[in-house]
Order: sequence, then C-alpha cells, then structure tokens
Amino acid sequence: MTAISSDSDRDARLAALLAALSEQARAGGTPDVAAAAAANPDLADELRELWAVAQFADLARGANTASTLPFRPVAGGDALAPLPREFGDFELLSELGRGGMGVVYKARQKSLNRIVALKMVRDALLASDADRARFQAEAKCVAMLQHPNIVTIHEVGTAEGQAYFCMEYVEGPSLAERLAKDGPMPPRDAARLVVAITRAVQHAHEQGVLHRDLKPSNILLNSEFGIRNSEWKTKGEDSDLNSVFRIPNSEFQPKVGDFGLAKRIDGSESLTRTGAIVGTPSYMAPEQATGRKDLTPAADVYSLGAILYELLTGRPPFRAATAVDTLLLVLEQEAIPPRDLIPTIDRDIDLICRKCLQKPPNLRYESAAALADDLDSYLKGEAISSRPSGLGYFVSRLMRETHHAEVLEHWGVLWMWHSLMIFLLCLATQAMAWSGVEWHLYYLMTWGFGLAAWGTILWKLRRRAGPVLFVERQIAHAWAAGVFASMAMFVIEVVAELPVLKLSPAIAVAAGMVLFFKAGILSGQFYIYAALNFAVAVLMAAFPRAAHLMFGVASAVSFFVPGLKYYRQRKRGGGGANS
Repeated sequence: MTAISSDSDRDARLAALLAALSEQARAGGTPDVAAAAAANPDLADELRELWAVAQFADLARGANTASTLPFRPVAGGDALAPLPREFGDFELLSELGRGGMGVVYKARQKSLNRIVALKMVRDALLASDADRARFQAEAKCVAMLQHPNIVTIHEVGTAEGQAYFCMEYVEGPSLAERLAKDGPMPPRDAARLVVAITRAVQHAHEQGVLHRDLKPSNILLNSEFGIRNSEWKTKGEDSDLNSVFRIPNSEFQPKVGDFGLAKRIDGSESLTRTGAIVGTPSYMAPEQATGRKDLTPAADVYSLGAILYELLTGRPPFRAATAVDTLLLVLEQEAIPPRDLIPTIDRDIDLICRKCLQKPPNLRYESAAALADDLDSYLKGEAISSRPSGLGYFVSRLMRETHHAEVLEHWGVLWMWHSLMIFLLCLATQAMAWSGVEWHLYYLMTWGFGLAAWGTILWKLRRRAGPVLFVERQIAHAWAAGVFASMAMFVIEVVAELPVLKLSPAIAVAAGMVLFFKAGILSGQFYIYAALNFAVAVLMAAFPRAAHLMFGVASAVSFFVPGLKYYRQRKRGGGGANS
C-alpha cells in the first residue's frame, strides 16, 4: 500500500511539473527543464524523458508539440483548497484524479441531492485560452454522445468564474485497476467486454468524434448494473441497445470516459495544436505517435486492439523502460502475438487482436463496428472476417506498405532530386559512349565522384530534416552497396580486359536488387520498380547502343514516382490545420 501511495505521489508531482513546463511554453517562454530537474533530483531522469515525449513530434516531423499526460489518480485533495468544500450548487467531497489539464472531484449536487463527478480546469487562474477552449470542446464532445457505455454528462456551467461539467459518477474501479488486481481475463470474457467498449466507440465515430486516448484507465467499470441499466431502458427488453449494454456473467459494465483529447473526424474542430503527440504511448497508433493531423477511426481501432491485447495477456503490446523507448517500439516493432505469450488463447481472437494492431491503418478493421462484428462472430463460434486466405490476401500483403513507410515522407523531395541526378549521370555516360570514349577511368571517375558527391549531399540534406531512424540507415547501406557494385563493374572490366561498358546491364541488376530490398522493408510498390530494372537489364544487353539511356529513364522513374507520392503525402499530413 505504501508503494502504491508513493507511486501516486510521484506521478502527481510529475504531472504538476510537466503542466508548469507546458504553461511556460504556451506563454511563449522557454521551458526551463534543467531547473525543474535540479529542484526535483529524484524525478530528474523521468521528467526529462516525459518532456522529450512531448517534443517528439518536433523531432520526427518538424512540427509543433504539446505535452499530454495520462489521467492519474491521486491520494488526497488539493492542499490549497481543503475538502469537502462548497462550489456553486455542488459540495466537493474528494478528488478522484487529475491529468495534465483537468481535475475531477466526487461531488454532491445539492439541488438534486445526487452524487456526481465534477470536472474543471486545473489551476483555473493560470489556464490559457487554449486550455479553456479544449475543456469546452471536451464538454461539447461528450454532451453530444448518448450511449449506455459512455459516461453521461448531466450539465455544463460556470461557478465562481470557473467552467465545469457535471457527469454521472461511476462507482466501480477502472479497467486498469481491475487488470492490476486480477490479471488477464479469459478470452471470451475479454471479447464480451471489448464488444461493449467498441460499440460505444463506434457511436462516437458516428457522431464525428475520435477519442484518441482509449486505454484501460479511461474505461470505468460500473458496479451499479441494475440502476444504470434502468436509466437506459429502450422500447423492448430485447432491444439492441440493451443487448449491447449487458455483458453476460459480468458484474461490471464498461463506461468510456475522458474525452479530453478527442477531436472531430472532419477536422473542423480540434483540442490540440498541429503536430502535437497526444495519447498514451503503449496504446497509441503509429500514425498518432508521429503527430499526424489526418487521423481516422483506425487510430481508435488500434487502441481498442491494444486494450484487447492487455485483457488477454495482462500487458500492453508495447511497454519499455521509458516513454520515448515505448514510442520507438510502437513505430519500429511488431507486437508479440498474444498466443506466443499465452498458448491457450484462441487462434481467432489472436487474429482479431493482431489485425487491430497492424501498423498501416488500411490493414486494420475499417471501423469499430467491423471489429465488434468480428468479436461477436468469435463469441458465436462463427467464421471471422480477419482469417487470412486466398491469393488476393497474399498479393495485398505482398504489396502493402510496412509500418516503416512513414520514413519515406522525409525522402520525397530528395528522391525527386535524386531521379534527376541519376538521369543526368546516365545521359552523360551515354553521350561519352556515343562520342567514342573507351577509357575505363573516365567512366569510373564520372560515376565514382558523381555518386559519392551526390550521396554525401543527399545524406546531409536528410539529416537537416531531423533525426535519422535506424531503418533509414539500413536503406542507406543497401544504396551504398549498389553504388559499390556499380563501381566494381568498371574495375572488373579492366581486370578481365573487357570492352568498356560491357558489364553495364549488371548495374541495372544491382539497382533492382536494392529496390527489391526496399520493397521488403518499406513498401511492396518497390517490387514493381525492381522488376522494371531487371527488365531493363535484359534490354540493355539486347540494345547496347542505348543501354545507359534506358537505365537512366528506368532509375529516374523508380525514384521520381514514389518521391512525388510521399512528397504529396507529407504535404497532406503536415499542413497547417489543427489536429
């Protein structure tokens, strides 16, 4: 118990420090992380790491950032305002928890003599306009959602100059607390629980709202089943709404709460700044972890899959020693299949979970409703849609973008310039051949100095755009191998006393091999460009008079087309709209 209280106090202190640093940044100042760390030496390392998470979008995408914190329960009330105390029509009884922006109290509404949950902005006197706008937007989002598995909002108002909204008080623990106490759930029980949560999330999506912070601590388990169900009585006892709400063999009913990071799907309204990473790393979709503004319901589907994963295994799909390391795992690694951790987990629910956690959004369920339907099929013993089969599935998997494809957005413009450079180099080589130049050294110097100089410039330009990821270094090594292979062709011609440019078709083969390697790591579309270069190698052998011109065109196409695609994709994903 002492250890839990200590962790709670530590989290509350971290939350307060990060909130103060964020306020400094919002006010236009420079957050003094060093001073905060020096004043709190026991929190120094974690404070720096969490602040780094808030700045991660700047590093990954060159965008603005905003720090976000998970909702953290606290042990006691605010020392500056002892509880219980009066607040308008409410008597604040105890503090339930607080996050980076808001604080939630258990309260008694005096006029109706009922227990409610009351949320207001933390440190109201210091709250910025952005804080107040985000708070009001959350209230607006929740107020428009009427579903038995979403925390109900009773009213929105202002008292003593401070905005608040009044919600139903959920008596039971959070799903995170239940997991910490009891560990993983049986697969069928986990499926029933996630179906109810997923139907609630689908309702939010239908109203145009993305949650963006779904996690076990934001799922409340209502122990007052009979009372709450009577509030949501529909036309008939067998109504779909009632059947969704009831979970057989369960004493708890899930309630989705904390819409503090929600946004409109159409992008017309947002609660955070462009490029800000929002959410909780262990449950955050890869596209959300890079601060993209064009999130879709697929981001919430990923988070639902992460919740299901933890219900099945007792741990989230990704968790490292630090938040930064966890974000990197989300971006770089595949989750360990649940069945690899617990072999008794049913194969079908394992497949459902893994489909939710696919890195590319288009490989996940197309909607939360589709996920709920598959879970229902699993519970009924019927075939699930996520079971892979057929040639079409194989081809789609082969041609898909991998989760590493995000890095290509950094290379869009650079690859378009590279396509021009390689075409000009091939054109110069072809002109030398047509002019009768037969000295191998001229060609070796042209290609060696040309590619080495351009490669150095290209790499320096890329480094200026932000940190270079490990996968980019792998691709750079593959490209360098192709360059060395090209140089080796000229040397082999000299050693073997072959005519100049006799081995030129092998350069196209080397280029195709590099593109084949890229296809496996980045995107299946590079298989097409690899095949193009292999085909051109044959044509170069058949028509040597125009060999380098053909290779130049094929290479230019292989870099310009994907470069243009990812340049446009970055423009769409990193524009000036709010996220």
